Amino acid sequence: MEMNQPIGRTPLDDRPDGLVGKPLDRVEGKLKVTGHAPYAYETRALANPAYGFIVPATIAAGTIRSIDAEAARRAPGAILVMTHENVPEQGEKKEQVWPQLQGTEVKFYGQPVAFVVAETFEQARAAAMLVKVRYDAAKPKGLLKDSLAAAYEPKPVNSPPDSKLGDFDAAFAAAPVKLDVEYVTPNQIHVQMEPHATIASWEGDGVVLHTANQMPNRGQKSLGSVLKLPPEKIRIVSPYIGGGFGSKLQVQPEATLAILASKVIQRPVKVALTRQQEFHVATHRTDTIQRIRLGADRDGRLSAISHESWSDTAEGDGFFETSANVTRSLYSAQNRVTRHRLVNLNMPIASAMRAPGEAVGQLAFECAMDELAEQLKIDPIELRVRNEPAEDPEKKVPFSTRKLVPCMREGARLFGWDKRQAAGSRREGNWLVGMGMSAAARLNPLMPSSAKVRLGPDGVLVVRMAMTDPGTGTYTILTQIAGEMLGLPPERVRVEMGDTDFPFAAGSGGSFGAGSAGSALYVACDNLRQALLKAGDLNPDGATFRDGAVTSGNRTESLTDLAKTGLEASGEIKPGEMKQKFSQYSYGAHFAEVGVDVDTGEIRLRRMLGVFTGGRILNAKTARSQAIGGMTFGVGAALMEDAVVDPRYSYFVNHDMAEYHVPVHADLPEIDAVFLPELDDKANPLKSKGLGELGICGAGASLANAIYNATGIRVRDYPMTLDKMLKGFEEQEGQAQRRT
Repeated sequence: MEMNQPIGRTPLDDRPDGLVGKPLDRVEGKLKVTGHAPYAYETRALANPAYGFIVPATIAAGTIRSIDAEAARRAPGAILVMTHENVPEQGEKKEQVWPQLQGTEVKFYGQPVAFVVAETFEQARAAAMLVKVRYDAAKPKGLLKDSLAAAYEPKPVNSPPDSKLGDFDAAFAAAPVKLDVEYVTPNQIHVQMEPHATIASWEGDGVVLHTANQMPNRGQKSLGSVLKLPPEKIRIVSPYIGGGFGSKLQVQPEATLAILASKVIQRPVKVALTRQQEFHVATHRTDTIQRIRLGADRDGRLSAISHESWSDTAEGDGFFETSANVTRSLYSAQNRVTRHRLVNLNMPIASAMRAPGEAVGQLAFECAMDELAEQLKIDPIELRVRNEPAEDPEKKVPFSTRKLVPCMREGARLFGWDKRQAAGSRREGNWLVGMGMSAAARLNPLMPSSAKVRLGPDGVLVVRMAMTDPGTGTYTILTQIAGEMLGLPPERVRVEMGDTDFPFAAGSGGSFGAGSAGSALYVACDNLRQALLKAGDLNPDGATFRDGAVTSGNRTESLTDLAKTGLEASGEIKPGEMKQKFSQYSYGAHFAEVGVDVDTGEIRLRRMLGVFTGGRILNAKTARSQAIGGMTFGVGAALMEDAVVDPRYSYFVNHDMAEYHVPVHADLPEIDAVFLPELDDKANPLKSKGLGELGICGAGASLANAIYNATGIRVRDYPMTLDKMLKGFEEQEGQAQRRT
């Protein structure tokens, strides 16, 4: 099925009391909490594995002069030491999956330079410590701000890096009110609970990977290029993933190394990154420098918008953070420019992290909107309302749905926005208290996916697809969709996924997972419904599926009787004309209240609210969980997350979870998410929209705006730590003294 026209009435519209939308508990929850859900490193499907350990480079730039691995090869239990001198031949890099141990050049700190395999993990680790690598080190390029002169226009990724409409320079020059500000966001690390891990085993001329990967079919293609194998010779199995947030969109080096070593020793090889290696061997979110210029009339109506962003990645890579993309559709203005520029540094590979582009783009742009509102002395919500577009400002097509203003209005009502006071005017003891808000928007893509369903004689519906569940609730929502479509209770639906032997699926990422995989399943179930009706010679008009049976007219037949020895059907979904004819986004609004200690600069989030629209909500519980999880990401980005680069060595100093701080329960006293009713018939057959990343978009900006409202201090360099607040207080005191 292609999305070439709006979706009419569907069986999901006919069952307001059905499974879809209900706050069903996770169907795999018991397996996980009892330890019976095997993650990649825990699988016992491959017997007698050897253990691998990566030897990372201890310089960020230069060449390997020599590698002495003799002591490692003689170490107890050692089986193989693989270096550039004996690594099997490999093919070409594809996307961000690189051949490993190729040549002597070192491009970033932590780059694998050797791989040790032994009988046990402890033996592999001990032997790896015996590998002596001598380098000819060069001075690394490690800071974005020092390398802007080398920035270039990157190759397009899904959309052009630049856009232009009208004459920005003339409109900005003529605008009565102008804003020209620069925001800086730091490197961030995914720090998902499960580290990257793989068990690889060759079976004939093909290889099987039990690995932590969000997009197995994509991994097949990338590994196929690196290994010089047809993708169908690579089987990726990833039924359970302990978080990914984008770090597992691509196959990481540990998987490639495990595959290569397994072929050499003809035995399964098992490897997991240490937490410290996660910071350098795996990917991260790049830092950005963003310049935002806004021109408006004195009523706050924008005439000119410019959003420019600089980011960086490793030498030889082309990934860039699409920070300005969301700005292209968010607010009205006749004259617009967005630009992205990329710098290649001697830093680890940068890649997607939850809401790539929007997360850091709105962290800056939504604060700039507040700065303009302050300059104009207009309420921040009112400023956004005055610039609400009637159509997509750059694509010049209508929105499929757009309820940004209702989200802001309802959020203001629920949060008590009318009680907000002027900046720096509310004090409770030693605490300055303020409120802030921001808009949220996240692109809603639809990706090709397929599914197969089979109703067995036991009355159990089995769903199969190469989809994944990185903790988002995919198993559960697919169970709900299939159960409602066939009128079966959850216990009679079994979802099997995370295996490339199953029908192709887009995987989990980009907020397209639920809509794409769920739509493919919807089509497969609809086809099975038709097959069941045909098997019973039942009239499809007005037929209802409920309680394991189908009723048409005055006849009711059980599904097991119709399926007899078993009946199956397939379905697929593809994007179509709706993608071009309509601009499709999910929307929301964030509200935050913070307190700032006037003596220490300490910031405390007091309460936070997100109001969102995401089309049909597939599961009220998992949707709220995803939204709150995204908002928590936003709190971390605003207040604490910062992978600090040592410019002498181009490595992250705080490369563990003791020193890379993320929000914990004590940081989040009162946080809630609310969804407004919505159906989007242009999005997909489910009429749903993506939610997984919407919660982070703009969330941190609402805190930054609240901090300004509390203190009158605008911090444009994230995260907003207490040292920056103290500096702001000192500057305020200096200004006050100069005035007197």
